[in-house]
Amino acid sequence: MRDTADIEIQQALAKATAALGRLQKPDGHFVFELEADATIPAEYVLLEHFLDRIDQPLEDKIGVYLRGIQGGHGGWPLFHDGAFNISASVKAYFALKAIGDDPAAPHMIRARDAILAAGGAERSNVFTRAQLALFGAVPWHAVPVMPLEIMHLPLWFPFHLSKISYWSRTVVVPLLVLMAKRPTARNPREIHIPELFCTPPDRITDWIQGPDSSRWSAFFKHLDGVLRVVQPWFPQRLAQSANAKAEAFVHARINGDDGLGGIYPAIANSVMMFDTLGYPADHPDAVLAWQAVRKLLVVQDDRAYCQPCLSPIWDTGLAGHALAEAGVSTDAACDWLRPRQILDVLGDWTVRRPNLRPGGWAFQYENPHYPDVDDTAVVGMLLHRNGDPAHTEAIARAREWVVGMQSSGGRKLDGGWGAFEPENTHLYLNRIPFADHGALLDPPTSDVTARCVSFLAQIGMSPDDPTMLRGLAFLRREQEPNGSWFGRWGTNYIYGTWSVLCALNAAGIPPDDPAVAKAVAWLLSVQRADGGWGEDEETYDRAAPGLYKAATPSQTAWAVLGLMAVGQSEHPAVARGIEHLARTQRPDGEWDEKPYTAVGFPKVFYLRYHGYRLYFPLLALARYRALRRANTGRVAFGF
Repeated sequence: MRDTADIEIQQALAKATAALGRLQKPDGHFVFELEADATIPAEYVLLEHFLDRIDQPLEDKIGVYLRGIQGGHGGWPLFHDGAFNISASVKAYFALKAIGDDPAAPHMIRARDAILAAGGAERSNVFTRAQLALFGAVPWHAVPVMPLEIMHLPLWFPFHLSKISYWSRTVVVPLLVLMAKRPTARNPREIHIPELFCTPPDRITDWIQGPDSSRWSAFFKHLDGVLRVVQPWFPQRLAQSANAKAEAFVHARINGDDGLGGIYPAIANSVMMFDTLGYPADHPDAVLAWQAVRKLLVVQDDRAYCQPCLSPIWDTGLAGHALAEAGVSTDAACDWLRPRQILDVLGDWTVRRPNLRPGGWAFQYENPHYPDVDDTAVVGMLLHRNGDPAHTEAIARAREWVVGMQSSGGRKLDGGWGAFEPENTHLYLNRIPFADHGALLDPPTSDVTARCVSFLAQIGMSPDDPTMLRGLAFLRREQEPNGSWFGRWGTNYIYGTWSVLCALNAAGIPPDDPAVAKAVAWLLSVQRADGGWGEDEETYDRAAPGLYKAATPSQTAWAVLGLMAVGQSEHPAVARGIEHLARTQRPDGEWDEKPYTAVGFPKVFYLRYHGYRLYFPLLALARYRALRRANTGRVAFGF
């Protein structure tokens, strides 16, 4: 590379390091905004109206945010510049009307026209229809039957709460109470949205359609009809005891002001559950639940929105890796992270692993029932590379827990890791009418498995260890025909491929291995003419893998990090990617990134981590410099 380019990269690296360092909290941790779509802030507005706790100045700011992200199609997308989504659009319109927007305003007319053209509010998803039922906008039979008595089902039963993902479980349990009690929102302004329906809700007969046309969906749709007939005959004492179980479940996981499950939908449902059950507003649990919702708000001078959750462990772990690569001390970050390891709470994962000691980290500040192996691996690798002997026991406990969480069973999923629980693979449950979002489960994925392999390899697990062999076999089975890997928690094939290439390198797989060579060829094939990489969220549906109309800083960083991990640091494509990052950096050392590059649930819920545009480019620049100085081409760490 030319000397001038070398100087530019050094300058870019210095600016990026300073920019990230400025954002570190005094106690050593990092936390960045985590943005979803219109759904969460709209639901927050409706929650205020459900409770009659209207904060008009705040809602006015949320209105500014919602109007600002309205799409050119008239409705609201699931991510920046995305396609129209009917469920997000119905909620956003409802919220704006509740805030006080005139239905005759041009933006409201455009939204209404787009919703009606898409089939009306009656075609929104189950969670949206449940929200509408709380406001009397649709009848309760518009929502699939989910009896409260589910709380009593035994573990061997085809449907059991342990057989769905942690996020589904924490959302569903308080929702079961709401669906049984059928409260009506206070709705003090009497806001209603009949104008969004193509057919009056009381005339609609096909509310329950099922996620798809499979035999499982047909069976569960028939079962839904049967349950509607027999549910009124369930003994009242069963409902009462089930209600007590649901309350106990929530009380045990109230989680301070981080709330039930640490995620907005579960927290909001717990707030409404407490209210519906007659808890006074000053009851300690009701107070904590409301505080947890408010903690998720981002309030700026002219606008506000509500985050789906907070990501301090994830942000601190990833930012720490970037700083370590840049040669900056990570002592403060590691000292903040280590005491947040969960060592004494037996979370829901113990249903499948009752004899396994806890040892993981959660995603949020506090969520002790729900640590995840992805955060645990990232933090474990950071503590290991920090080198302080004080971290030795924490790393050992993390290793023990991650190894114990590896999935077993059927050949396809054997050896992989899901994020929060092992063997959460009852795929038929994604066919129940309630699961029209298709994200009820937490099966093993390539990106999470790769992170676990990287962690275990970095701390010294032999490539011949049975745990490692099974993990690597899972990754080989999951490689796509084009050479890439699917990215469950990041967008998408670029993210997955970067993750797996790092793991293969850490495990000692040589660069000339056919799987590696095929992945490298794929990454090179999707590099843009400007030297960067970008990938559309629509690749979770029908769009071509690895492609987007523009490059993004985070995806460009993932691509060059993946290539460098497998000995390609001298490849011209890497140099062009690094030059792209240096060229697109802002004068303050940060990068702009409006496109979303992460995902909650494919096709349903996408995320923009505001920290990704900062720490991943820094990690890429710093690693490039380190490899050039070392002149070995060998990446020493698993991440």
